[in-house]
Amino acid sequence: MAEQNKPLNIVVLEGDGIGKEVVAQAVKILKAVAKRKNWDLCLKYALIGGAAIDAEGIPLPPETTEQCRSAHAVLLGAVGGEKWNRLPMHIRPQNGLLMLRAKLGLYANFRHAKIIPSLVDNCPLKPEVAQKGMDIVLVQELTGGMYFGEKGITQTEDGDEAAYDVEFYSESEIERVAVYAFEAAKRRRRVLTSLDKANVLETSRLWRRVVERVGREYPEVALNHMYADVAAMQLIKDPSRFDVILASNVFGDLLSNELSMLSGSIGLMPSVSMGSGRLGLYEPLHGPASGLVGQNKANPIAAILALALMFDYSLGQTGICHAIMRGVEQTLKTMRTPDIYQQGFTLCTTEEMGDAVLQSVMQQDF
Repeated sequence: MAEQNKPLNIVVLEGDGIGKEVVAQAVKILKAVAKRKNWDLCLKYALIGGAAIDAEGIPLPPETTEQCRSAHAVLLGAVGGEKWNRLPMHIRPQNGLLMLRAKLGLYANFRHAKIIPSLVDNCPLKPEVAQKGMDIVLVQELTGGMYFGEKGITQTEDGDEAAYDVEFYSESEIERVAVYAFEAAKRRRRVLTSLDKANVLETSRLWRRVVERVGREYPEVALNHMYADVAAMQLIKDPSRFDVILASNVFGDLLSNELSMLSGSIGLMPSVSMGSGRLGLYEPLHGPASGLVGQNKANPIAAILALALMFDYSLGQTGICHAIMRGVEQTLKTMRTPDIYQQGFTLCTTEEMGDAVLQSVMQQDF
């Protein structure tokens, strides 16, 4: 939390597509909480992604990075869109997000996947499986692996065009994210499942050795290894068996989308990127959903839950985090945006959902 009598400095990156619409709902709750707590809130807005490309020709302007470095936390909407998909890879919107994570040293990503009781019927699994529940934290390595390794275009001896992306991990990269995962498991149900493909990949064999070494420092946490493809199947069979999952950049990226669907909608899943300090980047898992822009239909819940986690991880305000989560769960008992709508509930807009969660949060003590 900010020092007493100093402003709470939050940077807002609205980004592209529906980013502006969903982040506005989180900011609305942030302002109300700050007012109740009598905090001096300083909100700074900056550009990233396609919006930055349109304004300055690059996806991550230097001033955006500097503002984020001096903040207590960063709220992000979304990046990308069809408009910029034909640009060279190094100046596409998504590269701005990758660069920001790297420049801020945010190497560990937390994605909290949960089946909220009132949304059991939205889970695509069989009712008897969904009713067992799911409450999983996926810890994903963020700044190494194939996404950041050497890549290029070449030719084979026969003259065919070929491409390569190198998967590269060092011991220290694996160790630091493993520590995050074990610490998360220690605070939860004390079960950690580490994913790899040690049967075929050398990087995975190193990954497994380092995770086992770190695990010896956490005897209270039960560690088990699982091939990433097997984990994808087991999540369908019985997601309740998992507590904390640790995965590399690529494996975590793939499985997080599976987890979002098991939750009921990608519009429900928040994402947190952290490094060695308390500065964090908080965002919904979903993308820009350009087809929904301006329609007031986007689900703001993931952005609101990202705000909740910001209060916990970066600001040390666990009580406020829980109040926002309770507000979300209470609201979803009666109201739904189009992506999760079912007969018998009130169909609402993006703004109406944000207002309803805000009202529920402010009725609580925190």
